[in-house]
Amino acid sequence: MNKVLLVTGGSRGIGAATALLAAQQGWTVAVNYTANSLAADEVVRQIRSAGGNAIAVQADVADEAQVLRMYEHIDAKLGRLSGLVNNAGVVDVYARVAEMSVARLKRMFDINVIGSLICAREAVRRMSTRYGGAGGSIVNVSSAAARLGSPGQYVDYASAKGAIDAFTLGLAKEVAAEGVRVNAVRPGLIDTEIHASGGLPDRVKDLQHLVPMQRGGTADEVAQSIVWLLSDAASYTTMSLIDVSGGR
Repeated sequence: MNKVLLVTGGSRGIGAATALLAAQQGWTVAVNYTANSLAADEVVRQIRSAGGNAIAVQADVADEAQVLRMYEHIDAKLGRLSGLVNNAGVVDVYARVAEMSVARLKRMFDINVIGSLICAREAVRRMSTRYGGAGGSIVNVSSAAARLGSPGQYVDYASAKGAIDAFTLGLAKEVAAEGVRVNAVRPGLIDTEIHASGGLPDRVKDLQHLVPMQRGGTADEVAQSIVWLLSDAASYTTMSLIDVSGGR
């Protein structure tokens, strides 16, 4: 059976690593991106050059109309969805809560929380036996920040990821009898481009002494957990929050 996977924010970092690994394990992958089409096309090229099947699909996950168009495109090009990785997310420049604008907070929650809920809603409508689907798996990318709080840097990001944790638990229970498993991974200090976008390009090196394993993680290490959760090997695993954080 053709296994179709959507990876949001799949053009770089954890999303790209997940798309590549999933393709190696037989998934047909829709690589979502917001603006960087070249990066998404490169992920697709790598998958196809290794014998896999993938397409790039543009959508800002915070925009419902764009998400609906993306899903319609996947339906038409690849067939019925059987996996979703809610990976698209943003941070902002480091700041204290007292310095945060409402515009910043709305952007944070529109993309990181509401976007994930919209994408999951559409996935459930395609996967759930309640809607005529054959089942499937959703993996939300949360963060160890949901436990740590990220004081003085990204309390808004940590709060958004806390919401993702609660969403994971609730949706998992809601659709467990409908053939859909819902889990989350909570990466810790991972060496990706997201830190530079928050104004702290050396954040992994600066904070790795706080990690019991004394190093930052890699996107590939996180992808291993995500793709396992998507797979039949995790057939009795739902409502789990898996920390991939080096012990932090």
